Amino acid sequence: MTTPRPDVPSDGPASVPPPGCPAHDMGPDGLHRLYGPVAEADPRAMYELLRREYGPVAPVLLHGDLPAWLVLGHREILEVVRTPSLFTRDSRHWSMFQQGRVAPDSPLTPMLAWQPLCAFADGDEHARLRGAVTDGLAQFNRHGVRRYVTRHTRRLVESFAEAGEADLIRDYAEKLPMLVMTQLLGLPEENAARLADASPGPMRDAGTARADDDFARETLRALVRRKRQRPGRDLASSLISHESGLTEDEVVEHLRLVLVAAHETTVNLIANTLRLVLTDRRFRASLSGGQMTLPDALEQVLWDAPPLSTIPGRWAVGDTVLGGRRIKAGDLMMLALAAGNTDPAIRPDLSAPVHGNRSHLSFSGGPHACPGQDIGRAIADTGIDTLLTLLPGLELAVSEAALVTSAAWLNERVESLPVRFTPQRPGAAPAAEESTPQERSRPLPAAVGAPGSATDRPGSEPRPWWKSLLG
Repeated sequence: MTTPRPDVPSDGPASVPPPGCPAHDMGPDGLHRLYGPVAEADPRAMYELLRREYGPVAPVLLHGDLPAWLVLGHREILEVVRTPSLFTRDSRHWSMFQQGRVAPDSPLTPMLAWQPLCAFADGDEHARLRGAVTDGLAQFNRHGVRRYVTRHTRRLVESFAEAGEADLIRDYAEKLPMLVMTQLLGLPEENAARLADASPGPMRDAGTARADDDFARETLRALVRRKRQRPGRDLASSLISHESGLTEDEVVEHLRLVLVAAHETTVNLIANTLRLVLTDRRFRASLSGGQMTLPDALEQVLWDAPPLSTIPGRWAVGDTVLGGRRIKAGDLMMLALAAGNTDPAIRPDLSAPVHGNRSHLSFSGGPHACPGQDIGRAIADTGIDTLLTLLPGLELAVSEAALVTSAAWLNERVESLPVRFTPQRPGAAPAAEESTPQERSRPLPAAVGAPGSATDRPGSEPRPWWKSLLG
């Protein structure tokens, strides 16, 4: 691949480091590095800097100073994901692989090296593999997922309720998705903690990545062999028996893909939504006025703080033009979902509410749109709802300014959410009632039996949990 220098595009200006941009964030050709401490300190600022300098498609450098295109425009991202005939998911097209320029220990390899997965296939092969996954996930209705989420949330809350304080990231958000997903896959619950440690994200420590991968694959392969003998109503059994005829390796790899993708993205969605609930006064005002439900809040977060900021990748099948840039065959396209969601062409006023608008890019789009997005929404929606109901008097234990955001080139979320709340005696936590899907569209639910709440007074209306946030 020809390095995408600024003089390659048809109308791009020469790249000059902008004021305040440290020289070590620029590559040898004057291109911005999409990694490193300065770029990762404020990814949103980097996106906007690139948008101002290049428009909707910007040349950047990845780890090892490998060239790529960062797609920033909402329309341009949709063009890429909806036209696999021009932009393939088969990474064997990447000229950097073909030229041997990707180091064996590169952090890009686990994400971009071709694997026999639906995520790296197009056409008939993609339809065969993805069809098995989507059919398997379709068996889990929202109400069933809610039961799992409610049960695991209650158990997690019971582990810290008596203390009256917790870190909602460490003690809750990082645990719930894996507990639910292992159950959906058909794994024993005792595997959840180890699997969560084995799949902390797409940019893992190279020193532990091999051992983590080996553990995950061995665990899932043992699961597949058990389910061949004793099938159940779970994803593993569904993949095994699907008419697509998946091999054992294909079943194992797709279970791993679902597990890792669902864990990382749902942890981020829960973390970012909890931060919004606990810190944003405008959000609280919308809740108290009945203008927003928790599903509305999730959509707002998916617009403003998507679970993955950037996703790799698509590869140009041939020479083409995108956003005014001349793209060469074999070029890598990185999709900046967070930047696409704030594209001024579709959101000129970022303060305007987006209730009911699901045209964000947080689950990608086209043939490779996230197949488990409804399950991810159900885990986050039900989990947060139940958590807040079970913890009366919940508030941040530190100032908002003390919260630390962990940002990398692929995602961004708050690292820790220390909170305090009314301590609960063992077994005395208020019941978290389940509801029907129709009830989920109503305004946020009331806390049941919170000390000092209106529910203590006969004949009065329940006091919503958000009122405890308002003081």
